[in-house]
This record gives sequence, structure tokens and C-alpha cells, in this order.
Amino acid sequence: MNIVTDPLSDPAFLRGLIDVIAVAIIAGVVGTFIVLRGIGFVGDALAHSIFPGVVTAFLIGGNLLVGALVAGLATAAIMGLLTANARVRDNTSIGVIFTAAFALGVVILTNKAVSADELEGILFGDPLSAHTGDVILTVAVGVAVVTAIVVLRRLLVMASFDPDGARAMGLPVVALDILLLALTALTVVVSFKAVGNILVISLLITPAATARLFTDRLVPTAALAAALGTVAGVTGIFIGYHRDTSAGGVIVLTATAVFFAAWLLAPRHGIIPASLARHNRELLHAEPEAEAEIILASPDIRAPHNA
Repeated sequence: MNIVTDPLSDPAFLRGLIDVIAVAIIAGVVGTFIVLRGIGFVGDALAHSIFPGVVTAFLIGGNLLVGALVAGLATAAIMGLLTANARVRDNTSIGVIFTAAFALGVVILTNKAVSADELEGILFGDPLSAHTGDVILTVAVGVAVVTAIVVLRRLLVMASFDPDGARAMGLPVVALDILLLALTALTVVVSFKAVGNILVISLLITPAATARLFTDRLVPTAALAAALGTVAGVTGIFIGYHRDTSAGGVIVLTATAVFFAAWLLAPRHGIIPASLARHNRELLHAEPEAEAEIILASPDIRAPHNA
């Protein structure tokens, strides 16, 4: 038995693998903007807010991704409009919307009989259950999202980090904020099949946060985040397949392990290299002082006689 090639002969595994890789790339690119803006709570809120759409689609026998898409885009639009009001802070609108949306999903779900396996699939994902239509939708959404990010990246950066300057230049800051929320919502929607409604925030945040430990530049950060997410995704789905365990959970744990390894060992910003560099600087600073003390203590050094 070959642990690498044997799963590739399973159509369900191939569909899941393509789905996971596409999701990892999308989440890495969009997650870079989420991490740079420090709004990880947005991804968590959107992940919870798609819950009623997923539950409703599940109960009526519809496509879960379509239900999630409708709920996610509606939430993104409402959040964008609320935050346009200066008296409503970002975190306030997020807290209001995502708790209400998740509560709605819970109310809908508890009024219907749902098996434990079905509920686990909604909450924690199962990439091996992805249908061909799901994979096609994920890839199509991924191409659209990444294209939008690439084309509008300069405008999104300006609106994100200098909104007052962007307004002075005549840029539609509110529209750009809503666009970023919509792109995040789309990412959350296509990701939940792979890692579920609860764990999707990790796929958005963790690879991008890991990439930030290696580089400060936008494009390399996004590319590295996509690559790290892909590694975690491929590792997770292979382990999940062979061990008959939750692939979504293994994906998240793999991404988290890579993050902590980078946190310790990243050349510029890792804890260990930074500590060694600081120690070396202290030694270099201390050496001239030690030499001066030795010279001053030498018996050959005599204080000048008073005239």
C-alpha cells in the first residue's frame, strides 16, 4: 500500500484534495489583508454568520454552499453599512451581527431533527464529501476573489491603512470596505466545506500570520500564506483519509504547528533568532567597555603628576 498514490485513485479524495488546495490559496490571499488590518474578528464573525444559511439549505435539501453564500454576502453588506456610521465601531457591528446570525442558525437547527454526523459535517467540515459541483464552485469563486485582490490591491491597501487620505483622493472607502468584507465572506463560504463552520477562521488567519513572521512585504506574504495553507491542507486531508479522522481538524492543527515553529525559528522575527541577535549585540557592546576597564586597571597606566 502506497500512502501517497493509493488515495489518488479515489475520486472522492481527488475532489477533496482539489477543493482543499483551492481553499488554501484563496484563504491565504484574503487572510493576508485580514491579518494586516488586524481584523481577524471579522473572519470569525462571518464564519458564524453563514451558519443560518447553511442550516436552512441543509434542511430544505439545497446546496450548502449556495445557502452559505447568500448568508455571508448579506452579512458582509450589513456590516459594511453599519460601520459606515461613525457612532458604530467595527467590533460593535461585528458583535451584533454574528451573534444574532449564529443564534438564528441555532434556533432553526434545534427545531429540526439532525443526526450527530450531519451536525459534525456542518460544524467541522468534511472535504471528502465535496461533490464535483462544490469543487467547480470553489475554484470559480477562488479565481474571482484572487483576481479582484490582484487588480484592486493598491486601492484596498490605501483604504485599509489610510482611509482619510483615500477619501481625500476621492476613493470610495466604504465601497472598498464592503468589497473586502464580501471577498472575506466568499472565502469563508468556500472554506467551510473543507474545515467547517467553526474552524474556518484558522485557515484565514494562521497561514497569513505565519507568513508575516518571515516577510513584511504584501505580495510575498500573500504568496507564502497560500503556500503554507496548501501544505497544511494537503497534509490534513492525507492524514484524515488514512486515519479516518477529521481532515478539517488535522488541517488546522498542522497550520498551528507550523505557526509555532515559525514563531520560534523564523530568521528575522522568531523568538530564538531574535534572542540570539540581541545577545550578540549586547556582547559586542560590552566588549569595548571591558577592554577599557582592563586598560584603566593596568599598572602601566599612571595618573599624571600634579605640577
